Amino acid sequence: MGADAVSAREGARLAVTSEVGTLRTVLLHRPGNELRRLTPRNNDQLLFDGIPWVERAQQEHDAFAEVLRGRGTEVLLLSDLLAETIQVSGAARIQGISAAVDARRLGHTLADELAAFLRGVPAGELADILMAGMTFDELPFGPDATSLVRRMHHGGDFVIDPLPNLLFTRDSSFWVGPRVAITSLALPARSRETSLTDLIYAFHPRFLGVRRAYESHTAPIEGGDVLLLSEGVVAVGVGERTSPAGAEALARSLFDDDLAHTVLVVPIAQTRATMHLDTVCTMVDADAVVMYPAVRESLCAFTIRKADDYGGRLGSGRVGISGPDPFLPAAAEAMGIGKLRVIDTGLDGVTAEREQWDDGNNTLALAPGVVVAYERNEMTNARLEDEGIEVLRIPGSELGSGRGGPRCLSCPLSRDEL
Repeated sequence: MGADAVSAREGARLAVTSEVGTLRTVLLHRPGNELRRLTPRNNDQLLFDGIPWVERAQQEHDAFAEVLRGRGTEVLLLSDLLAETIQVSGAARIQGISAAVDARRLGHTLADELAAFLRGVPAGELADILMAGMTFDELPFGPDATSLVRRMHHGGDFVIDPLPNLLFTRDSSFWVGPRVAITSLALPARSRETSLTDLIYAFHPRFLGVRRAYESHTAPIEGGDVLLLSEGVVAVGVGERTSPAGAEALARSLFDDDLAHTVLVVPIAQTRATMHLDTVCTMVDADAVVMYPAVRESLCAFTIRKADDYGGRLGSGRVGISGPDPFLPAAAEAMGIGKLRVIDTGLDGVTAEREQWDDGNNTLALAPGVVVAYERNEMTNARLEDEGIEVLRIPGSELGSGRGGPRCLSCPLSRDEL
């Protein structure tokens, strides 16, 4: 997408008020050279369960993007937006370099030399370095006898760390109404991702005038833990990646900006298999979720409401907290519906566990009752279809090696209101 096309679309409506309104615009990241940095020595540290076949992962991602385009969704690619942002904004270039070049780790001599070099690199090349990282062997200047850091590192060590989890665009930002929330990612392997999404939203022409819903640099919160159950009702998972402090800070921010009236805070197990709320539950229709059956009865929620909803008894800026109560009834009450339809993952415990691990619950709704899902989760997909949900199947054998499904792979920027 060129700059002219960007300018022509600047007036397009960007807002998300639900999980299932017709998807108009979405942000994806096509896997690139950052995945080629994964090795058996570093894949655990970089949060991948295996070494993906990059070319196949790209084919699978292309198939995903084509399914979206085939249903009328505009697909924006993070790598394109980042390169365009650096091209049009000198401030974005400087900030991106500053976030990537860590003088505390590299020492001031090497950091200053590397930053000076990167300031002159073409925009597309710099964008790739910021995403894929750089090794000491790839430094563009000769050995420096005055840099102890360089002399003591192996050539294959990273001078700039790669960001293979950029693939999962859901986590570093999400939209609530017409505003974007910039998150704080919990684990070191992902902490720099938000610096890139922040640059795009701050400096890219497509997002001029967009206001922030929430911006956290302290308490962790990740987009995979945030579900927009209905307009004004937000569920936030608290577990491995999102902290109670992060959930509370988000709730207060949404209340202050009148973007929500109720936030349901949902404790989830702090395990790899359930790293985010959307690994066990996603919405597939305005009144329906697909859910891992092992948590159906145990999932609970603390309900946070604005103080005004308690007759103002708590004073200005205060909130009321109740619970914990069973999640499904609490969600239905907050949404103003009688009951949430629940579609279980799999037909037996073993199948359910296998398909939950393979992101059977992690669906992306393109419209009410229409979802994208990994083809490998045959039983869950069949269950969805039995309940009247249209399932658009995509391959995901390589994309799933980082533990994420179609919802994880996508950040909706624009949905129709229900």
